[in-house]
Amino acid sequence: MAELEGIRTGRHCVFALHAHLVFVTKFRHRVFGDQHLARMEEVMRDVCRDFETELVEFNGENNHVHLLLNFPPKVALSKLVNSLKGVSSRRLRQEFPDLRRHYYRANKLWSGSYFAGSMGGAPPSTMKQYIEQQNRPV
Repeated sequence: MAELEGIRTGRHCVFALHAHLVFVTKFRHRVFGDQHLARMEEVMRDVCRDFETELVEFNGENNHVHLLLNFPPKVALSKLVNSLKGVSSRRLRQEFPDLRRHYYRANKLWSGSYFAGSMGGAPPSTMKQYIEQQNRPV
C-alpha cells in the first residue's frame, strides 16, 4: 500500500485531510503582483498556524489564488476560509494602497464565493505540482 503524505495524529485520531482552495478577487479584477502574493502567503500561513493547519502550497495569478491545506478534523473548513479571506483582505488593503483604490466601494478584496475541493485520494504531490505551475505575475 502506498504511504499517504501528510498523515498527522491527534490525541485520539490519525488523519490525512487535505483541501484545495481557490479564492477569486471581487469582480475578477486583475490586481495582484508578485509582491502582493508574497505578502499574502505570509498572512495566510499565520492564519493557518492559528488553526493548527498546514499551508502545504500557495500560489496565484493576478486575479485568484490557490491553497493546498492539511487540516485537523476539529477545524471547520468554512470558518478557516472565512478567516483566511477576512484577515488577508484587511491586511493587504492596509499595506497596499493600490489595492484599496480598486475596492473603495465594495471594501472587500475577495468575491463572496470560493472553491473547496477534497483530494479524493490523489497524492498531495500531484495537487502541489498543479499549484506550483500557476502563471504567477512578475
